[in-house]
Amino acid sequence: MRIKVTIILLIAGVLYFDKAIAQVIPAKIPEMSPGVTEIWEPAVPVVKPGTFSSAPSDAIVLFDGKDLSQWRGKGESKPGWKVTEGHMVVIKGAGSIWTKQNFNDFQLHLEWAAPSEITGEGQGRGNSGVILQDRYEVQILDSYNNATYVNGQAGSIYKQYPPLVNAMSKPGEWNTYDIIYTAPRFKDNGSLFSPGRVTVLHNGIVVQNNVAIKGDAKNAGLPSYKKHGPAPIQLQNHTDPVRFRNIWLREL
Repeated sequence: MRIKVTIILLIAGVLYFDKAIAQVIPAKIPEMSPGVTEIWEPAVPVVKPGTFSSAPSDAIVLFDGKDLSQWRGKGESKPGWKVTEGHMVVIKGAGSIWTKQNFNDFQLHLEWAAPSEITGEGQGRGNSGVILQDRYEVQILDSYNNATYVNGQAGSIYKQYPPLVNAMSKPGEWNTYDIIYTAPRFKDNGSLFSPGRVTVLHNGIVVQNNVAIKGDAKNAGLPSYKKHGPAPIQLQNHTDPVRFRNIWLREL
């Protein structure tokens, strides 16, 4: 009996030792053939990068400084903003503008400048917004030495996420937004399957890092989702003469 017990203990000790060693020394990974680890097809499409003032070769140019042909006013009305010296400017009382095209997932580039003449403070200073799919707002505001609630300053997902940093240029100087957006998905019954997600670079600096959008932008109350499909981009008219230029979009 003692001999049997000793043998069992020895076997158990060997198994425990083997398990401990296996946790320290990883198993050798067998070599894989190049056909498994290297992907050759389909080839990645070639895109010529844009310059400071031009769009990539596969982009949809939404504003090139010449006209508002890619935009509409409320309904199907003509947009009432002014185009001058290669940029468009918000006109008080003219309403917001929307892209004529609808979009789902995209990379969006735009440049904007708050008025050089400072009037007002907080939300009353250089206020506008770029509203993704006509629902989810990346805030535009003159946040240069201008205190306001942090989830309403430039680079915020309005009333949801403050920017990671304040990367604002001085009033009158140009800012860039590069926005990578994944639209929300919905179930057949209309409930949310996956939230929208957005990354925002303000003047080349990440201020929103793949955050999950909580729902539509509301000035008061909690955000919520309602099932929708592809939709336009809105540039908001908040009475301040904010300027825009060099707007382009790549569908993803």
